Amino acid sequence: MTRYFQSILSKRSSGLKGQINIPSDKSISHRALIMGSLAIGKTSISGLLESDDVFKTANGLKALGVDIYKESDHWCVHGVGIGGFCEPDDIIDCGNSGTSVRLLMGLVSTCPIKVTFTGDDSLRKRPMDRVVMPLSEFGAIFSSNHDFKLPINVIGSSEPIPINYNLQIPSAQVKSAILLAGLNVRGKTTVLENEPTRDHTEKMLKFLGANIQIEKKGSINNISVNGFPKLNPGNISVPGDISSASFPIALACMIPNSELIVKSVGLNPLRDGFIETLIEMGANIKIQNKNIEAGELVADLHVSYSPNLVGVEVPEDRSARMIDEYPILSILAATAKGPTIMKGIEELRFKESDRLEAIADGLEKNGVFITKKKDQLTVFGRGGSQKIKGGSIINASNDHRIAMSFASLGSITENSIEIRGASSIKTSFPNFIDLMNSIGLKIVALKD
Repeated sequence: MTRYFQSILSKRSSGLKGQINIPSDKSISHRALIMGSLAIGKTSISGLLESDDVFKTANGLKALGVDIYKESDHWCVHGVGIGGFCEPDDIIDCGNSGTSVRLLMGLVSTCPIKVTFTGDDSLRKRPMDRVVMPLSEFGAIFSSNHDFKLPINVIGSSEPIPINYNLQIPSAQVKSAILLAGLNVRGKTTVLENEPTRDHTEKMLKFLGANIQIEKKGSINNISVNGFPKLNPGNISVPGDISSASFPIALACMIPNSELIVKSVGLNPLRDGFIETLIEMGANIKIQNKNIEAGELVADLHVSYSPNLVGVEVPEDRSARMIDEYPILSILAATAKGPTIMKGIEELRFKESDRLEAIADGLEKNGVFITKKKDQLTVFGRGGSQKIKGGSIINASNDHRIAMSFASLGSITENSIEIRGASSIKTSFPNFIDLMNSIGLKIVALKD
């Protein structure tokens, strides 16, 4: 596997060909480890994403007393049961993983233990009040010297009470943290969700035997979980990650003479906004071999060069279904004919970097005209006949999706693009360079 240098160079490429398996779903991998830790007995996980972010969750759970190890081609989790966590001996470092810290905070907030969480420079700048506020209502006590940014000390409630919480922002991490906390509380905990977000937590809880109810009232979801369910250990298969798949999919659409089959991709209906948008733009995508695995829809995607892409308006209510795919969508939009307007994307400003600014700045550096607002980005596509200049140096600010997106742009520009801060790619797509080069891309690592 290619060693991830801080800088990589992406060169213009020709047709991409092949059949590939992309890395397993990061969101589901986090949750598989967590749910396995809550069951009593051995849970076997096949296809766990072996990335930095997922290992941070595994290490956090180990610090809480869970036995986790790899055996042959699968991972084993010996669960301690709901409320069975022990107080860790040291601080839990979640690195760059917002999912790890927010979901683990939910787990410990209703256990009578003390835990301190921290992370890297990037994670310490990200907002944690969005989980601190609802978890405090259970009776947990949080303290921080940085306006509820990491590091944060948590004292879990010894007598937690169930809550009803109306989500202030559409966030699957916040929703999941509340539901996980509610598992160790007598009574029913309910989350009111005004805008649907990815529901991997709900699906996996149901798959393992939890009593979870989802009541739809117009556009609002009332999601309730009864405390102290008996979660059954089982076999969990993690599908391919649609967020990782978005890169080869977009590349196949952009590069002439390309034809790819991307195998076994998770197509959760609350995460398929990217595919829906590409089809609206005129992308040649066929969905084949649909199947259900551990409650999740899985399918193969047959993608080929799409010379007649047109700009579209991506509505605000779709943003939660594709929030991680906007960086690569913006790159694809630069090759379409006419403007692509992306609305309701302010949440991009609170990721590993300010992704909205990073996308806008990077595209402008490479000769693409854009306009931006606080929560909106418009990319004025050049169309297939107008070449994009390229030739820039992009600072990815150690944001994996920004790094991979501009590596993708370099495959179609007249001049190569250098991406700095590219070692972050290993947090979600460890074999990105090797896999993309195997199907025809030209990405090289530069000496640090």
